[in-house]
Amino acid sequence: MNPKAFGPIPPEFRDLSALPWVNEATPVYVYDFAIVASRIARLRAALPAGVAVHYAIKANPLPALLAAVAPLVDGLDVASAGEMGKALDVMAAGAISFAGPGKRDAEIELAIRAGVTLNVESEGEGQRALAIGEQLGMRPRLAVRVNPDFELRGSGMKMGGRASPFGVEAAQVAGLVKRLIIGGAEWRGLHIFAGSQSLDTLAVIETQAATVALAARIAEEARRAPPLVNLGGGFGIPYFPGDMPLDIEAIGAALGEELHKLDTNYAIELGRWLVGEAGVYLARVIDRKVSQGETFLIVDGGLNHHLAATGNFGTVVRRNYPVAVAHRMQEPAEETVTIVGPLCTPLDRLADRVALPKAEVGDVIAIFASGAYGASASPAAFLGHPPARELLIGRDHA
Repeated sequence: MNPKAFGPIPPEFRDLSALPWVNEATPVYVYDFAIVASRIARLRAALPAGVAVHYAIKANPLPALLAAVAPLVDGLDVASAGEMGKALDVMAAGAISFAGPGKRDAEIELAIRAGVTLNVESEGEGQRALAIGEQLGMRPRLAVRVNPDFELRGSGMKMGGRASPFGVEAAQVAGLVKRLIIGGAEWRGLHIFAGSQSLDTLAVIETQAATVALAARIAEEARRAPPLVNLGGGFGIPYFPGDMPLDIEAIGAALGEELHKLDTNYAIELGRWLVGEAGVYLARVIDRKVSQGETFLIVDGGLNHHLAATGNFGTVVRRNYPVAVAHRMQEPAEETVTIVGPLCTPLDRLADRVALPKAEVGDVIAIFASGAYGASASPAAFLGHPPARELLIGRDHA
């Protein structure tokens, strides 16, 4: 049986055997904040001067991580009242924005009371925000999320250029902006997001250029420059065989050639690219089983903790995340195994037919590129197994 390839292991994790936290009780997510801090510093060095960096906390909302990230970024972007509460614990309201197509009236009220910017996703939501602001006697801070008339090529999740629950059609934005201002809102700008998880450097460059041009067109139609243009992100990370990282420096240089088209402030909003490769998920082998000639390693965590690694979180074709036997990463592969979790479903498959050094009961399996959309994006209550722990390391060395 020919083994299947798996994705590239991040260079910071090429040898786990000497790291003390590998012996932590499993299942556990470990996030190395030194890697996150290095990513933020690299991004700032690559971006044009003055472009703000925002963290989209849906990628990983662990409170300890947020507290460590907040001093290093210029803003936090949230997608629920729960995330907003976590953000307000670590950052001033004026630097927080709230996106999402289904904001309840109670969430809108909380945001207005706090002074958080609401990224309005529809005409109706804008009108509700104005009405709630009037009831409160407060001026709501409103930006408009734009459904752009283009998409991010090569993105794993396209958000523009099509019918969408997200954002206001580009042709309708200027009119809505005028109505929001007339209605008493403090207009905070535009949020334009065309897609996510792209590893195509040229596509990101082209999309950012189109985004700046679209913002300039909307500003001309509205006859008012937006205070801020959130360019979104969409920067992907390598998960699968053949994936290559983005050229962030080329992206930053190209963006610098575009910003003259509109005199305003700009921000890049990233989640996955900042934290995704900083995390590793560790699960322990609790059984070895051979069935019809195929060897299975059964570990103590699975899709209930790491849905994305099982291919059940937006992946069309199931492919293997980077994986290793934690204490034997320098040893040659000896066998082909399939790694499964403890759940009573065939969907609970963390790695499919991968070549690894032989792992025995008690050994630890590491799943890399696990810092984003891991624990919080997984059905932790499914079948009643305990949740995975989450551990932040490296903060003192960032």
